[in-house]
Amino acid sequence: MSLSNEQVGHVARLARIALTEAEIDATRRKLDDIFGLIEQMQAVDTAGVEPMSHPQELATRLRADAVTEADRREAFQRVAPQTEAGLYLVPKVIE
Repeated sequence: MSLSNEQVGHVARLARIALTEAEIDATRRKLDDIFGLIEQMQAVDTAGVEPMSHPQELATRLRADAVTEADRREAFQRVAPQTEAGLYLVPKVIE
């Protein structure tokens, strides 16, 4: 698949990118290279290949799900300007 300079210019206008004629031509060539790479990758037979989350076989290190900090909720509630039923009250900003 290849694009014309007019198509690249149209996409640039839609993206609100100002390109000169030379930049449009250079961008077209770069996009054509990208589309060529995509076509090469689509030509590869991937039938029977299981999807991977990572290209290398890595093990995730896990840690114990344990509480490491003390509950300081009451201390935070005491220093808050206004609270009610354990919630922080804030001024209304939208009328």
